[in-house]
Amino acid sequence: MKKMDYQNVKGTQDYLPNAEVVRRDIRRTLEDVFIQYGCKPLETPILNYTELMASKYGGGAEIVEEMYTLTDRGDRDLALRYDLTIPFAKVVAMNPTLRMPFKRYEIGKVFRDGPIKTGRFREFTQCDVDIVGVDSQIAEAELMMMALDAFRKLELKVTIQYNNRKLLTGMLNVFGTEFEKINKVVLILDKLEKVGIESVVSELNEQGLSSSTIALIKQFLMDEGNSSFDYFKSFAEQNEEVSQGLNELKELESYLEFLGVKEQCVFNPFLARGLEIYTGTIYEIFLVDQSIKSSIGSGGRYDNAIGGLLGTNQDFSTVGISFGLDVIYTAMSLTVKEVKENPNVDYYIVPLGTQKESLLVANYLRNKGYKVEYEMSNKKVGKALDKANKEKIRSVIIIGEDEVRNNQFKVKDMFSGDERTESYPFY
Repeated sequence: MKKMDYQNVKGTQDYLPNAEVVRRDIRRTLEDVFIQYGCKPLETPILNYTELMASKYGGGAEIVEEMYTLTDRGDRDLALRYDLTIPFAKVVAMNPTLRMPFKRYEIGKVFRDGPIKTGRFREFTQCDVDIVGVDSQIAEAELMMMALDAFRKLELKVTIQYNNRKLLTGMLNVFGTEFEKINKVVLILDKLEKVGIESVVSELNEQGLSSSTIALIKQFLMDEGNSSFDYFKSFAEQNEEVSQGLNELKELESYLEFLGVKEQCVFNPFLARGLEIYTGTIYEIFLVDQSIKSSIGSGGRYDNAIGGLLGTNQDFSTVGISFGLDVIYTAMSLTVKEVKENPNVDYYIVPLGTQKESLLVANYLRNKGYKVEYEMSNKKVGKALDKANKEKIRSVIIIGEDEVRNNQFKVKDMFSGDERTESYPFY
């Protein structure tokens, strides 16, 4: 018989218990923060119609190229969701009676047939929060504050970089960039930190932009004053988009300053977020120690998506943020701290020929809310204690025939070596 290929599909992986325990702790921490901020849970299908996922109100051409597509028995064109944003926009479009503002969170698997690198896979879990129905930048401030709270609880030091797409596209207009080339130029600018100015300028040349436009963009990239809002005042007088973007950034900064988080939130005039969906404020979250160079969370405002799905010009003020569970897990794995005590087992019960009686004790402790592991493989005491030591289980209960006869059981503290006896009515 031919040996079956049982390897994982490229870009996917299994998470064994030690890893999955950490991932579930991350998920619980994020979910607790989402709930603390008043978000309601939502679940959407993994399978969607290709037409929906390929909509121009989705991730744009670059993401669509990475989309997994298939057909069902009825020859319908379907796709696996590549993010949780468009499925959310679909829910709002399908449910006009939702009370606004509507704030939801969703944690689920998404799929992209894209490049693989540290913390980036083809099947991965996103943890998203989106708010629809709030025009003010207070929505962005709320989500950025929520992100800082979440990563503080995860004990990861982060910085949030933010910008505004109106400001960026308005500046490109001022520099004479043709309208149909703006999205492509934004994608190129999005690579600035990765490839450097000269590579960006080289790619801009390939787009057929005029030499004067490229010169102005390069000057903008190199100008030392471009990280100050004052730099954009004169441009705002020439272009309405620059003016709107600048006003939105100033409003956002006023909230961040009032909340005392301005030091952790940094204006980056070249942050682009390549997806075409964004219409206003955008942001990305980075580790302070740069152990992972790419962002571990991101988001922004996308006011046109829901109206676009409805086929109207109506704006639905919508802003979201997304955390990558897998890349957060990778980041935490790089800064692993020694586990002093197993947090998943309160008691490890070892029966010595007393399987039924030991099950009673296990049930008794579980009913009291304790996490109990019951040894079912008839390990001898020495091997059971060795397992407890290796797995950092503090409390081991040994139940032999003498314990049953005396209506008691022993609890051994594996860290201190102390033992205590507790009464239990076996008979």
